[in-house]
Amino acid sequence: MAEKLGVYICGGCEIAKSLDLAGLAEHVGKSKVAPLCKVIKTNPVLCSPEGVAEIEADIKAEGLDGVVVCACSPRSKWDIFRFGDAIQVERVNLREQCVWSFQDDPKVPGLLKGMAEDYVRMGVTRLSKSAIPVPEIPETSKTIMVLGGGFTGLTAALNAAAMNRDVLLVEKAEKLGGKALNMYKTFPLSAPFDKAVDTGIEKLVSAVESNPKIKVLLNATLESLEGAPGLYKAAIGGAQYDVGAVILATGWVPGDGKYLEPLGYGTMKNVITSSQFEEMAKNGKIVRPSDGKPVTSVAFVLDMDLPMKGASYAAGAACEPPAELPEQAAPAEGEAKEDAFVYENTESAKHLAYSSEISSLVALKQAGYVAEKVPGAVAMVLYDHMMVPGINEKYYKAAQDNSSIMLSKATVTGVTESGDGTLSVAAKDTLLGENVEIMADLVVLPTAVVPVTAHDPTMNFVYRQGPHFPDLKLFDGFVDSNYICFPYETRRTGVYAAGCAHQPMTMANARDDAAGAVLKAVQCIESINRGVAVHPRSGDLSFPVFNFVRCTQCKRCTEECPFGALDDDEKGTPKPNPTRCRRCGTCMGACPERVIKFDSYNVDQIGSTIKEVKVPDDIVAGGPRVIVLVCENDAYPALDMAAFRGKKWSPYVRFIPVRCLGSVNAIWVADAMSKGIDGVMLLGCKYGDDYQCHFVKGSELCSRRKENIAESLQRLGVEAERVEQYEVAIDDYDKIPDLIEKFMNEVVAKFGPNPFKGY
Repeated sequence: MAEKLGVYICGGCEIAKSLDLAGLAEHVGKSKVAPLCKVIKTNPVLCSPEGVAEIEADIKAEGLDGVVVCACSPRSKWDIFRFGDAIQVERVNLREQCVWSFQDDPKVPGLLKGMAEDYVRMGVTRLSKSAIPVPEIPETSKTIMVLGGGFTGLTAALNAAAMNRDVLLVEKAEKLGGKALNMYKTFPLSAPFDKAVDTGIEKLVSAVESNPKIKVLLNATLESLEGAPGLYKAAIGGAQYDVGAVILATGWVPGDGKYLEPLGYGTMKNVITSSQFEEMAKNGKIVRPSDGKPVTSVAFVLDMDLPMKGASYAAGAACEPPAELPEQAAPAEGEAKEDAFVYENTESAKHLAYSSEISSLVALKQAGYVAEKVPGAVAMVLYDHMMVPGINEKYYKAAQDNSSIMLSKATVTGVTESGDGTLSVAAKDTLLGENVEIMADLVVLPTAVVPVTAHDPTMNFVYRQGPHFPDLKLFDGFVDSNYICFPYETRRTGVYAAGCAHQPMTMANARDDAAGAVLKAVQCIESINRGVAVHPRSGDLSFPVFNFVRCTQCKRCTEECPFGALDDDEKGTPKPNPTRCRRCGTCMGACPERVIKFDSYNVDQIGSTIKEVKVPDDIVAGGPRVIVLVCENDAYPALDMAAFRGKKWSPYVRFIPVRCLGSVNAIWVADAMSKGIDGVMLLGCKYGDDYQCHFVKGSELCSRRKENIAESLQRLGVEAERVEQYEVAIDDYDKIPDLIEKFMNEVVAKFGPNPFKGY
């Protein structure tokens, strides 16, 4: 723990104009935290070279092991206030959360002074309860395992090998190449981006097979993956391999044709999918399947209104479950039998919509095949929306200039067949507003890109939380594809998605995706070798420390961890895997016995910080007090931006940053209520299906715990409404003052003072 602290109060950015710096320093010197403070100083501009030099001189002269910087937001000047690995730094936000956002109440004097004093004491206390984490640095494997030998997997393997990494490439088929082997051509991969080009898959395969850094396993699947990043044990074909990180590039499978039945697929021989058409082009001739005659006209239908209306949107209801399911290990003696793992197939009609961009490009490409291979034939593309973002606009314009290709914006109302196999496509031209009938020898419908992970567990993790990624149902089989901030990360640290397992994408996009995933895998391994977190708290040295003597084996930590970082033994005692951990603190928030802590973030630290808030005995004379536990990922930056924009809010709130709302322990609410705090706001990220939580489940878990907190408060005779949770995205800064005002009016004003006030 930090024991010799230096407290430095900055006067810049209008702080000195609003606060008596000398008086604030004097207050700290007379408070109960004074014995911890070996140095207490003010400075006109603390971030100046002179200010930083003064701190560095004091560290050397006084032997300081901690520095409390009372100035601007910790999100500002963070690179300046660093004084070596042996010195802990705590930032007290006097600028954004005090001076700039202060809204005076003339009825209560000295509010700004009291607020600043509270924040400084809170900062000193917080730092005094923090210790420099000692990283756990294991002996790790630097081998990168790539699952999938298609275009994306091959590209990833070559990228990893180019970075001098050993690569284990696992492909379930008898040869490399994947879907690209069946493709005639692909979309433009380079300038001028106006012509379909060779996939280059044969060259990729040859390059991989000849690379000494890449070990290829064919006819192989990942039977199990045990351990943690840097320490994985991969079981493949009866052998075991040491693996540091994994690239998931298992690709896609064509969507179920039953969703296309409203457009004649399955009942009319000359209605085929784009996958079937691609194979036809690859084999050389474009003919009618019904009689083998050359085509004179081909209609490419992109409007999927009829299939989407006729299909169920329910994930998992679309396809039959696999015939064989992975077996669950038998429960240990004395352990209750849990339900066996059942993998739910997540393919649905929605994959047609997800694939719209790819489908548009495929239709343009294959219309070009008709022009190339069947002179005089006409290709007609009927679309509701032509989706060709970015550089692909050039490809679209090239198709428009091709006299053999007709493009029409239309809503397709049906497909019928004549006796000779000729097809009639009924549609409404939405530009002209007229009904049209188009005759065609062949109708080509889109192929939905369905990730392999929608059908197959693939990873087979030996994790307490099960063999596959959580929430695949939420993402319709794609691997955590709604991660906005972390485009390659999955719910399992050390496993990175690339290509169509991630989302439908072109080969050009997959090429970039593979490179990005490899870089993340390398970063993961290197971070683990230094004992630091990979993401989102990159560089964090801390990891959860358990006091197993007090553990009651309740399993809440193992069940609630969003990333499966904890296993447990036969008695239910947690088994930490530090390299899986993302340092969110959810396990700490879940634990009712305070068994879990981080050296630099713990239950006692935040509880003691709350207790430093000075609560007036008389709510009329001194005003109420509200604690706001703020998620540092979205809500805290939103607070900063609100202050930057001149927003003001109640002077009776005190903000305390937390790693994630998932780390909020019910004990903190109890500490606040016993202190006489009139209300507790929980300010965090949006949760649910469209979550924005950096730690995925943190805000959602906090909401669940709030229900338990409510029951406890009611038993104590304290209104449950005194604790409320609000969702704030990083760009919701304009809402923050209103949320605070709402809480003050609907909670504090309504229920009055905390009944424990004054005790």
